[in-house]
Amino acid sequence: MKAAKAVQAAKATKATRNRRARGPMVTGLLVGLALILSGCGLQPATSFVPAAGPGSIEEIPGAEEQTVVVTSKNFTEQLILGKIAVLAMQAAGFDVTDLTNVPGSQPVRELMLSGQADITIEYTGTAWLTYLGKKKGIPNQQKQWEAVKKADKKNGLTWLPPAPLNNTYAMAVRSEAVEKLGGISKLSELKELPVKERTFCIESEFNSRSDGMTPMLKHYGLERGSPEGVPNDNIGIYDTGAVYSATDNGACNFGEVFTTDGRIDALDLTVLEDDKNFFPAYNAAPVVRTELLKEFPQIADVFAQIMPELTSDVMRKLNGQVDVQGGTPADVAFDWMVKEGFISEVENPLAPE
Repeated sequence: MKAAKAVQAAKATKATRNRRARGPMVTGLLVGLALILSGCGLQPATSFVPAAGPGSIEEIPGAEEQTVVVTSKNFTEQLILGKIAVLAMQAAGFDVTDLTNVPGSQPVRELMLSGQADITIEYTGTAWLTYLGKKKGIPNQQKQWEAVKKADKKNGLTWLPPAPLNNTYAMAVRSEAVEKLGGISKLSELKELPVKERTFCIESEFNSRSDGMTPMLKHYGLERGSPEGVPNDNIGIYDTGAVYSATDNGACNFGEVFTTDGRIDALDLTVLEDDKNFFPAYNAAPVVRTELLKEFPQIADVFAQIMPELTSDVMRKLNGQVDVQGGTPADVAFDWMVKEGFISEVENPLAPE
């Protein structure tokens, strides 16, 4: 019930400070989601966030009179990105309600569409394919962002410029095998390998996706199931997460990965360049309610500082600090923000003793 208490505490604070309220419907939904989180046995991300003061992010005039609700999904990268947004808005002076750690993409989307959350950091490919219902992604990262921004404008949501990080599919090889495979660095070079070396470890979902294994091979001039292309016996199907260790252990030469997964660095895997642009772009970008952004256009300036520094390499390291080293998303986000000079560390009177 900690999450429910955190929401109630946030509501009480807003009333005491005479903040602009959103009404009973919002409070009910926030509490309802908090109960769902605790009922599912998930640790609520709202329990504690390190206090952030201004750094290169300066306080925005009038922000102290505005409540801002930040939301995110409940996997590692989203939690870290969500906490970065929470800390950024704190440093800018807003009264922030932390509604990160929401289970699933659609609930986060509904919070944003209904105006019951103000800010999230979302992926361009997810919005294009899942929320907007498009059948095919756009590999060009700039064009994908522009298309999503234009399409979502009518929904009262503004997409700010994206980060370089692109959390899309990729193929990786254990680094010690690169030389044995002729110094391979690009997917187009798969055709140059002997058939016996074209071995793959993939997940069941990737095996059947429209942007998955079979169309990827076709895009790069290889026929799945063909003795001259990639025989079916060369493809192993693994449970979610097991692909990384299988690839590292040499069960195959090439494993399906996500480009910002912390295990890539931890296992010393080398990601092959998608040099013919098969995979859709999944750049992370801040999404802000247009109404809020019109009132506080400086929010765009805040994220304009942060997002360019979030490369795929940086995100892999941050994810690894959680998934490999055991850190918490809030602490990892806070330490990175302080190190980059975006925020300053201040004493938090609400910190647990």
